[in-house]
Amino acid sequence: MKFEDAYEEYKIYARNRHKKQGFYTLTKDFKNHILPYFKGRIVSSLTTADIINWQTEILNKHFSYNFDRNLYYTFSAFIEFCVNYSYLEFNIVLKVGNFKRTISTREYKYYNSRQFRIFYRYLDDYVLKQYFYFIFHFGTRPGEAMALKFSDVYGGYLYIHNNIQRRGNRELDTPKNQSSVRYINLSFLMRWKLFCLKCYYEKKYGRVYDYFLFGGMKPLAPTTIDRKKKIACEKAGLFEITQHQFRHSYATNKIHKGVPIDVVSKDLGHSTVSMTVDVYLHTEKRQPSCLFTGFDFFNTLTKGFKKITKSIITFFM
Repeated sequence: MKFEDAYEEYKIYARNRHKKQGFYTLTKDFKNHILPYFKGRIVSSLTTADIINWQTEILNKHFSYNFDRNLYYTFSAFIEFCVNYSYLEFNIVLKVGNFKRTISTREYKYYNSRQFRIFYRYLDDYVLKQYFYFIFHFGTRPGEAMALKFSDVYGGYLYIHNNIQRRGNRELDTPKNQSSVRYINLSFLMRWKLFCLKCYYEKKYGRVYDYFLFGGMKPLAPTTIDRKKKIACEKAGLFEITQHQFRHSYATNKIHKGVPIDVVSKDLGHSTVSMTVDVYLHTEKRQPSCLFTGFDFFNTLTKGFKKITKSIITFFM
């Protein structure tokens, strides 16, 4: 059987075993980075040398390690499907093994509180201001925030239990993992902002049973968000960060303030604490020396005063 014919069969198999967004990502990555290399080949003729050569080609494109790793798992799952249907004797991708992690320094952009306040000031859209305020201060994924409705508000808590497809029909989908289903304790200010948002929607659209928290009748469009975000960054003279990096900002600022990593992990909806450590602990290690706590500042000021006093005494003696 030809490689592309086996792939068409695999898509039917995988469609019912993945979330819609996951299936979209799988097919996109396969079509762009796996299928072109093996198209026209007979599946049973594939060798480990073919897989090694494919890996070399992917490495030459200098994707991130995480992207390479996900490609490996996608390819391995397809080959395992071929083994189960007797198109191959064994999983040759699994035999070759995953991409090796390379030592590299990856810069993560984020805003501190002062930078966010400047950015917030230059946003000219009322709903977007509340959207970015929410992600920056509560650390949800953008898709989770876009999926929220007023029916998800329970007193002082917000129930995170949906995600929204970034592309296509923008339908509500299940969260990324089981740990993503969680309650968020809302601050008084955030509850007031949500109340004002609801009044804004009712005045604009009339009384409806339920609204999206950020968008009203329908969720915000990612392209609109990115376009207005870029304009605000340019006006403010700030470097631009992605929507997801506002979530990074929440986690990074919490860790810098000394919040325990397991608490941050739970707030983010990560499946394991190690995932939080892998993604965010680097920011603690590379925290700029100019970021002082109140005690650090007082201690530094005291030491400086002692040095100046000692110098004056020495000069006159």
